[in-house]
Amino acid sequence: MNLTTENILLIGSILLFISLFAGKTSYKFGVPVLILFISIGMLAGSDGIGGIIFDNPKTTQFIGIVALNFILFSGGLDTDWNSIKPIVWQGITLSTLGVMLTAFSVGFFVWAITDFTLFEGLLLGSIVSSTDSAAVFSILRSKKLALKGNLRPTLELESGSNDPMAYILTIVFTGLVINQDSGLTTIIPMFLRQLLLGTLLGFVFGKIGAFVINKIKLDYEGLYIVLVIALMFFSFSATDFIGGNGFLAVYLCAIYLGNQELIHKKKILKSFDSFAWLMQIILFLTLGLLVFPGQIIPVMGIGLIISLFLIVIARPLSVFISLIPFKVKIRGKLFISWVGLRGAVPIVFATYPLLAGAGKANMIFNLVFFISITSVLIQGTTLPTIAKWLHLTLPLKLKQRTLADLELSDSLKSLLTEIVIPETSPLIGRQIVQLGLPKTTLISFILRNNKYITPTGSTTLTGNDKLFVLSENKDSLSKVFECLEIKNTLFPVDDPA
Repeated sequence: MNLTTENILLIGSILLFISLFAGKTSYKFGVPVLILFISIGMLAGSDGIGGIIFDNPKTTQFIGIVALNFILFSGGLDTDWNSIKPIVWQGITLSTLGVMLTAFSVGFFVWAITDFTLFEGLLLGSIVSSTDSAAVFSILRSKKLALKGNLRPTLELESGSNDPMAYILTIVFTGLVINQDSGLTTIIPMFLRQLLLGTLLGFVFGKIGAFVINKIKLDYEGLYIVLVIALMFFSFSATDFIGGNGFLAVYLCAIYLGNQELIHKKKILKSFDSFAWLMQIILFLTLGLLVFPGQIIPVMGIGLIISLFLIVIARPLSVFISLIPFKVKIRGKLFISWVGLRGAVPIVFATYPLLAGAGKANMIFNLVFFISITSVLIQGTTLPTIAKWLHLTLPLKLKQRTLADLELSDSLKSLLTEIVIPETSPLIGRQIVQLGLPKTTLISFILRNNKYITPTGSTTLTGNDKLFVLSENKDSLSKVFECLEIKNTLFPVDDPA
């Protein structure tokens, strides 16, 4: 079956329905959703029962770039700076030095056991050097697995930030495979430019984005989502246009925005969470359609050897070396090593040498596809078991309490207080988002001129407004009084209760 304008939406919607139901089943049996989505794409493809003919790496790469923008941006928005601050250098080291060590160790191994040239081996190693956060956390959520210490934020930061380094290495070695006369004098400047510009512009666009989101006046709340999408794509494309790493810029921009007070922030977070899931499904289905299962069979033998080397030697070696400066227990290092799942990102990166016409590009793509699937099947299905073997899971009662705290902390408050804004207040005319209220409080509604209104971040204060403030405790309420520049007469600030 050929894809046409008339049937693409019908086929796409059917595949989405099937993927959603398959994903629901995967949670029950602990099978990573990546496997289910890609399998559906393969069954629908030219070698499957669907017979859909799709052999377009360029379109796949475009879909992959768009999808990765949403996935990285959503991950950045959900990243709490306070949770990753204690382990930020561990995560950065794993996502940079760890990725490089993985790429080079796999590259030299492939060069030693195959007829690949050194640059071709390093290209393959670079493509499979990053981990897949979607595959990791879909399994952790499905098993309701709570981990001890800072393991979860470490894994979250690493998996969300290591794609840019893998992308840079892929571009570098694709260029070396195509033009082997290139030297370090041309590679190192490009490498540094990608990192430095990506980092700098990510924060710059984040600051500009926060200012624009809070200052612009849009008539409809839904338009703020559109505004953030435009900001996301501009951050990527503008950074890439001047030679920086767009993926790094998008991720850092999102981290900055996610830790600022923004108008309609909760709606933005929820929307991008949905976008990220949609893009993951579309990406996995597209990759499944692109691959030809018949071409995978001849490379399964060597692919399994490379995959086992990656899982058992390359990943643990990179983790243990990267974490030498940090006080991480052996059990923690072993678990981080095992959570080195490869997923959709390496398969997308494998389209770059295909489009560049690199030697053995088709074989590299098939090997990367097989390695990614093998990694998810072996590591993904055994994550809960490994965590329990290493005694890294929380006790049942503590785990339930922790999960409950996470689910209720943003919505359950214990104090409801009425606060009147004086007519002489210097805050009159200021937006709520500009007040700097603590995250543990919420203005539930405002009584103004005998009418109740539901405030948003863009709501401006007027004289005699009566604010109904929900807060978790007296300390949080005290901070509200400070932000509103109103004397706290309800109780002393240092009340020990």
